[in-house]
Amino acid sequence: MNLFMDALAWLGDAANWTGPNGIPTRVLQHLAITAVTVAAAALFALPIGVLIGHIRRGSGLIGAITGGARAIPTLGLLTLFGLALGIGLDAPVLALIVLALPSLLAGAYAGVQAVDPATTGAARAIGMSPRQVVFQVELPLAAPVIIGGLRAATLQVVATATLAAYTADYGLGRYLFTGLKSREYPEMLGGALLVAGLALVLELALAAVQRSAAARTAAPASSARTDTHRMKEPA
Repeated sequence: MNLFMDALAWLGDAANWTGPNGIPTRVLQHLAITAVTVAAAALFALPIGVLIGHIRRGSGLIGAITGGARAIPTLGLLTLFGLALGIGLDAPVLALIVLALPSLLAGAYAGVQAVDPATTGAARAIGMSPRQVVFQVELPLAAPVIIGGLRAATLQVVATATLAAYTADYGLGRYLFTGLKSREYPEMLGGALLVAGLALVLELALAAVQRSAAARTAAPASSARTDTHRMKEPA
C-alpha cells in the first residue's frame, strides 16, 4: 500500500510533468510509436487480409502467418533487431510491427470472408466491378470486425511499447527501466500506471468506434428487412 501511495505521490509531483523527460512528453512519445507501428502494420496486413477474404482462398496462409507471428517472443525479437540495427527506434518499431500483424491480418480476413456471399453476388449481378464490391459492399459490412482487429493490435502494441526504452530513451517505458535500475520503485509503478491508463483510454475510444461501425452496419440491414416485410403484407 505504501508503494502505491508513493507512486501516486510521484505522479502528483509537478516536477515530473515538465521538461523533456516529463510525463506529457513521454505519453506523446508512447502514442507516436504506437501510431507509427500500427499504421505500418496495417499498410501491410489489411490489403492482404481483405484480398484473401474477398477471393475466399488462402486461409491456410493467414493461419500460418498469424500463428507464426504470435509464437515469436517480442523481447527476443527486439534483442535480435537491436543487435543487428543498434541503439535507436528501428529495432522496437520492427518488433512491434510483427506483434501487430496477426490481429490486423486476422481481423481483415475474417471480416471480409464473413460477408454473406448472396450479398456480394447481388452486387455483381447489378453490374458492380470487383473493386466496387470490395470498397462499397464488403469493407463497409466488414468494418466492425476490421476495427476489432485494429483495437486488439493497438492494445497489444501500446502495452508492449514500453520495450522501446530497451534500445532507446523513448516512451513511458523509460520510467520502468530507470526505476528498476535505480530502485526507484514508485517511479517504476507510476510508469506502469500511466501505461495502463493510456491503454484503457485507447480501449474505450476504439470500442466506441467499433460500436458505431456495428450500428451503421446493422441499420441498413434492419431497414431492408422492414421493407421486405412490408412488401409481403397483404394490401
